[in-house]
Parts: sequence; C-alpha cells; structure tokens
Amino acid sequence: MGATIADKDRAIIFTYGTLKRGFSNHGLIHDMILAGDAAFLGNGHTADRFPLVCGPYGVPFLINIPGSGERVSGELYAVSRRAIPRLDELEGISHGHYERLPIIVHLLTGGEGEEETGLIMEAEAYFAHRSFGEEMWKRNGEKGFCAYSSDEAIGYVKRKDRPQDITFLDQIRIFVSSAMD
Repeated sequence: MGATIADKDRAIIFTYGTLKRGFSNHGLIHDMILAGDAAFLGNGHTADRFPLVCGPYGVPFLINIPGSGERVSGELYAVSRRAIPRLDELEGISHGHYERLPIIVHLLTGGEGEEETGLIMEAEAYFAHRSFGEEMWKRNGEKGFCAYSSDEAIGYVKRKDRPQDITFLDQIRIFVSSAMD
C-alpha cells in the first residue's frame, strides 16, 4: 500500500482545480498555510485514470469513474483536521456538489519534466457528487483532460459572479441535461 503522513491531526488533500497555486480559490489554501493549518507536499498525479471535466461556469470536477479519463495532475497538501471543514464548505459537501473520497496519488519530482518519485500517497480528493458525476462525464462527451490549466480556467466564473437566484446544484442539473455545444 502507499505511504501516508495523514494522521488524526491532518489529512492529505489532492487538489486538481481552482485550489491549486495560481488559480482563483488557492487563497483559501494560502491562508491555511499562513495559519499553520496546511503545508504544500508536492505535485502529483493520480495512480488511476479519472475523468476531469468542467461543468457549469467552468467549474472543474473530478469524477469517480476509475479507469476512464486520464491520470490527473494536481497538488498535495497536508491539511489540519480543524481546517478540513473550510475546504468542505468551499466544495459544497453539505449541498451535494462534491464528495471527499480516498484517492491514490504518485508524488512527482518537481521541476520541468517531472517524474514519479516512487512515493505513492494515500490522499483524499473532492470528486463530483455521485448523484450527477456520471451524467457530467457523459455531458462532456466522455472527454476530459489530464490537468486543469489556464486554458480551462478562462471559462471559470467565481461564485460571487454567478446567478444568485438558483442553486449551484440546480445549475449542475441544467448543465448535465443540456446538449453539448
């Protein structure tokens, strides 16, 4: 089994979208680092292939369909257990937007042309909620990407700039039931 540094005081979180460095929600992780509630561990990619797609408003979703999609690149953070509820709130766990589930990640060397270090981390990631994940994959033509990059982020709309008269879950339902562009 993989190595882990998670314990009763901290969890290892694999970020693949807007929580990564340079993206719109990284400020939350940055604040946690400054408060001593998080630490950057390194870059990694999933051991298995998973679909990574964008949903409504360019929001990235990792979908829990192992063996489909690509090996997804992201970042690993050790996060204190007391800070996890802040991430869960951002990710809409209680609203059915995402689920925090176990994932196996290969730690990468860092730098240009990153390679696997041989260290396998047991982590957790925020997956699209099971109530719509598979439909999100189908809605995207069963085509995804291996990394959320500035190309995908161009279409991202911050929560405060989205319509406030409809829930995000309803926006997701409309998105998955609409035809692809």
